[in-house]
Amino acid sequence: MERLAHLVVRRRRLVIGVWILLTAFGAFSAGQVADRWLESFSIPGYPAYEADQRAAAELGSGVVPPLVAVFESKGDVTKASGIEGAIAAAAGANPGSRVSSFFSTGSDAYVSQDRHVTFAEIYPPGQVSFEGLLTLDATREALKSATPAGVESHLTGMDALFAEASEGQAGGGPSVLVEALIGGLGALVILLFTFGTLPAVAMPLVIAIASILNTFTLIWLLTYLTDVSIIVQFLVALIGLGVAIDYALLMIFRFRDELAVGKDREEALVQTMRHAGRSVIVSGSTVAVGLLSLVILPLPFIRSIGIGGMLIPAVSVLAAITLLPALLFVLGPRINSIRVLPKRMIGSHDPDTGFWGRWAGIVVRKPLAVGAAGLAIVAVLLYYGVQLNPSDAQAKDFPGEGDAHVGYEKLVAAGITPGVLKPFQIVVEGESTPAELDALARKVETVDGIAAATSPPSARADGLAIVEAFATTDGSAKPTRATITRLKDAIGPLAQQELGSGGQVTVAGAPAEEREFVSAVYGTFPYVLLFVI
Repeated sequence: MERLAHLVVRRRRLVIGVWILLTAFGAFSAGQVADRWLESFSIPGYPAYEADQRAAAELGSGVVPPLVAVFESKGDVTKASGIEGAIAAAAGANPGSRVSSFFSTGSDAYVSQDRHVTFAEIYPPGQVSFEGLLTLDATREALKSATPAGVESHLTGMDALFAEASEGQAGGGPSVLVEALIGGLGALVILLFTFGTLPAVAMPLVIAIASILNTFTLIWLLTYLTDVSIIVQFLVALIGLGVAIDYALLMIFRFRDELAVGKDREEALVQTMRHAGRSVIVSGSTVAVGLLSLVILPLPFIRSIGIGGMLIPAVSVLAAITLLPALLFVLGPRINSIRVLPKRMIGSHDPDTGFWGRWAGIVVRKPLAVGAAGLAIVAVLLYYGVQLNPSDAQAKDFPGEGDAHVGYEKLVAAGITPGVLKPFQIVVEGESTPAELDALARKVETVDGIAAATSPPSARADGLAIVEAFATTDGSAKPTRATITRLKDAIGPLAQQELGSGGQVTVAGAPAEEREFVSAVYGTFPYVLLFVI
């Protein structure tokens, strides 16, 4: 580290110049990589995911959770003329979609007990996208325009609820740049109260900007070698902001302390690199290993997060031990100039005074008591942590208001299960007759936790068909986990009774895929932990 410090001092202009050029190119790279992100959330090798993909290949839809068109009238809603046309109009806004409803199946599974409310499942074509469903507005407009007089209609569903939670735009919310600026503003306030001088405040932000933009250059190159998830951009911006500022803080604090005891600029920098620089390398390596451990998970997009995420701490370390020392040497004692906050508002640099000094004294005097308190806190957090239900948000938990929320509330108020927002797709492969599929649906309804099941004619193709089943609870609710287990245990014998020995039957759909995702992540966790250790 000492040799590196002396080298940086001698070549400081070159070091700073190279970083400026690379950072400028990084700004260009960040724009180029925007069109190369992977937006797939595949779970290859898992039964429900693979069955859904095979069904989508035959039927053209079914991977994206359905949009749910809700209709309410004062009389028997199934006898109101024009509703079937409104469903067709909404489906027409999603070319290639398929529909299941009372009007296509004749099943009361789609009708409330008082017969005032009915709903239709509209399955858009294509794969799940990070941007959400882009046809929401057109679908709602088509539905409302075609709804007959005397009938009230709403468009809900998981994508519709998410869109309203994101202020009405699917995939809405702040961009990576906005999020980074918000984080940078918060960091600026903290740095002001940490250092109080403009150069000392600016240095961590400069290192963060250089680290983030140069990481985008490496990720742009990486996209030509492998797929990189779109989630990586958020990881780079927010983790990069945190670790780069953290490493810069370590270096700047040490440099200022060395200057304060009378060291010249170069000797202060050498001591800074010897102590703080080594700590930065160890810290960065730990973060990189932690993120790289994600490659163990059997999910392509998470593996790409591990590979891409590993780059940001590595680049941050490189910036902290090359660019920052060069800038610190150029600044020298001027790191303490241009004071923007008075010294009385800045914490003491004396380690024996202030809150942390007093806390250290308490820990040294009463280590057992402090240790016991810490273990108690961890135990409480662990207890509640294992109670968590790892899953997507339930429909009832989505914030916001609007047509989608009203439609959802109409369903629930009418006694219709929230499970209709995430139906099970029981994929039947092999030759089967409509009568056999209907018989299988009736048997599926007998499984505990299943409210209703049907065999929609629109979900049939040569050699493949789907039995649609609705859980009695939200597809992401904790009780649904047990329903999935019971359904999987029952479906083999039920299929044997109704379909004979031929073909293959798989429990698929959004709830089953969601549990597969959780199993893939948490089932591999011990190996991830072992890798990190």
